Amino acid sequence: MKTLVAGASGATGKHLVQRLLDMGHEVKVILRSSNNIPDTWKNNDKIHIIERPINKISTKEMAGYLSDCQAAASCLGHNLNFKGMYGKPRKLVRDAVGLICKANQDKSVTKPLKLVLMNTTGNRNRDLNEPITLGERIVTGLIRVLLPPHSDNEAAADYLRVSIGQDSTTTEWVVVRPDSLVNNDKVTDYFMEVSPIRSPIFNAGKTSRINVGDFMAKLVDGHRLWEQWKGNMPVIYNKE
Repeated sequence: MKTLVAGASGATGKHLVQRLLDMGHEVKVILRSSNNIPDTWKNNDKIHIIERPINKISTKEMAGYLSDCQAAASCLGHNLNFKGMYGKPRKLVRDAVGLICKANQDKSVTKPLKLVLMNTTGNRNRDLNEPITLGERIVTGLIRVLLPPHSDNEAAADYLRVSIGQDSTTTEWVVVRPDSLVNNDKVTDYFMEVSPIRSPIFNAGKTSRINVGDFMAKLVDGHRLWEQWKGNMPVIYNKE
C-alpha cells in the first residue's frame, strides 16, 4: 500500500511516516525542505521525497503524485512564529485538503482514497452538535479571531464534512482530533471518543504525538478501524 503524507517533517508527521514504514507501507512525503528529516529517509527505497511547498503544487501535479496512492494524510500546521501564524498562506491546511480531494477526482478511481486529517479537539464536530459552554464559546471565538491557524483547522474539517460529505465515491475521510499535544518516545495506551469528554479549553487532556501518528497509521492500514471511524472526527486521548 502507498500513502502520501503532507506535513511529514513535522513533529507528528515524522511519527506517522515511521509507523507506516513499520507496517510495510511505501510513503510519498511532501516537504517544504528536506533539512529536517531523518537521514535514513533519504536512503530508503520505501520513501519518495517530494521537496516542494504544497501551496505551490497544481491540481494536475497532485493528481500525478496520487496516481498510485491508496491513502493520503495531512499533518500540516502553521509554524509557531509571527509569519507562520499571521502570514500567508492563511488557509494552508484547508487548501491542502481541498487540493488533495480535487486532484483525486481528476484520476481514475476504482476504490475511494482514504484521507486522514490531523486536527484539534478545540474544533467541534458540527455534524453532532457537540455541546459548548458559554465560557468555551467566548474563548473559542477569541482564539478564532486572534489565532488564524485555529480557523484554518476548522475550515479544513468543514471542507471534508460539507464539501466531501459522507457519500463521496472518490474520497473517504477521518478527522483525528488530539487534545493537548505532548512528546513521548514510545507509543503508549490511548483511547478514542466520538466527542470530547473533557473541556479542551478549561480541562484539556494530553495526547502524545507518537500516539496520534500510530492511530493515523492504523486507520490507513486497517479495514475494520477505518469502517468504524470514516466520516467522523474521533478525539484521541492518552490513557492516564
